Amino acid sequence: MIVDMVLSTSRRVTSILILTLIVSKGRAFSPFLLRSPRSSLTYLMLSSSSSPPPQSSSSKPSIKHVVIVGGGVVGTSTAYYLAENHEISSTIIDPSGTIAPAASGKAGGFLALDWNDYSPVGRLARRSFELHQEIADKLGTDKIQYRRLTCASIRVDPTAAAKPKGKKLEYVEWAQTEDEAAAVLAAQPLGDENTIAQVHPKLLCQSLWDVASTPKEDGGVGSNLIQGKATGAVYDSDGNLVGVRLEDDSIIEGDAVMFSCGPWTANIMTGVKYHSVVIPTDRTLSQCVFFSGCGDPEVYVRPDNTAYCCGFPDAPIPVREEPGQEEVRPEAVQRIIDAVHDASGGTETGGALTASPSVESSCYLPTTPDNLPIMGALSKECGGGPSCFIATGHSCWGILMGPASGESMAALIATGKSKHVNLDSFDPSRFRDMLVLK
Repeated sequence: MIVDMVLSTSRRVTSILILTLIVSKGRAFSPFLLRSPRSSLTYLMLSSSSSPPPQSSSSKPSIKHVVIVGGGVVGTSTAYYLAENHEISSTIIDPSGTIAPAASGKAGGFLALDWNDYSPVGRLARRSFELHQEIADKLGTDKIQYRRLTCASIRVDPTAAAKPKGKKLEYVEWAQTEDEAAAVLAAQPLGDENTIAQVHPKLLCQSLWDVASTPKEDGGVGSNLIQGKATGAVYDSDGNLVGVRLEDDSIIEGDAVMFSCGPWTANIMTGVKYHSVVIPTDRTLSQCVFFSGCGDPEVYVRPDNTAYCCGFPDAPIPVREEPGQEEVRPEAVQRIIDAVHDASGGTETGGALTASPSVESSCYLPTTPDNLPIMGALSKECGGGPSCFIATGHSCWGILMGPASGESMAALIATGKSKHVNLDSFDPSRFRDMLVLK
């Protein structure tokens, strides 16, 4: 989600029908083609931000318990909305035996209302931004570290001459103070409290699961989490779903199954590996920054006086590492540390991001061949069948789109239709060679 400066008004969006975005040489384009003010395609869209008709099916399935393969944000969001909206329990199966062991627990948690407008995921993003606020209001903002804040694109050059003393650079909250050397050359706002928010991904997933797994005696539906590696859906001789088979040949029974295992979900999936660090800050900051220069690091500040910093993604590859066991390469971590040190003023000037990191991690962002999510009913030819579903491939916007994806999939599973978001653009049938868990 690399954002560059867009200072010329001729580069801004001038029509709801055509959006032309420019990407610099050698840089990866946005998986959804609009994460920021630039990308690699010209979009011709009629209107994706208006409310679409709901996806529906001819009959309402009888569902009492759902098996969800994958404990990330899509899986936990689906379990949450199955419980809250439909009083349906679920079993989450994850190889780690924990909630959000991979990208959903290691992401930055940046939320943008309108950065995906005029793309096929525009409505999904907007609905999910609304749901994040609803979840925070219900579960507590402190519990999941949810807040509204601002965002800016800042162009930096540590070799630049110092700016005149006392000159305040508009839109820059913290990258430099007035007495420091002027690495900041220009800045542009990318959103304010009306369109930008953040959440702690791990805390969000765990809190959603806490609701879904509330015991029946305490007023919940009693969903449960088990450790295991699923191998596929199981059907009886009449073609009725039995449940999910595990690697040890045991079967977890359910009336419906949903596969949501990130880049491990299907044979057509790839993962883009990102490294990240969490750096303590000397005060609570409230401006997320996409730097242009110093390697273009991304910084998502948090309310607990830390900053999540990432950048320099690897090329997409089929993922072989296990969820939660992704290798952290020291040289990749150091590259991020050096970049944010330089971008925030350098160690000599005591910049905001000069402390040693408290957390170092890596994860894979799940991507699909056409860079759109896969959500909907899963056919027999793809390793599914009746009452079998899939939801994956949200790439860098997984945390943002998790709640609306979960709400939509819960409704589709429970009632046969998605109420708020049209899922047609994400239909799994567009990939004829797809096989789940392969």
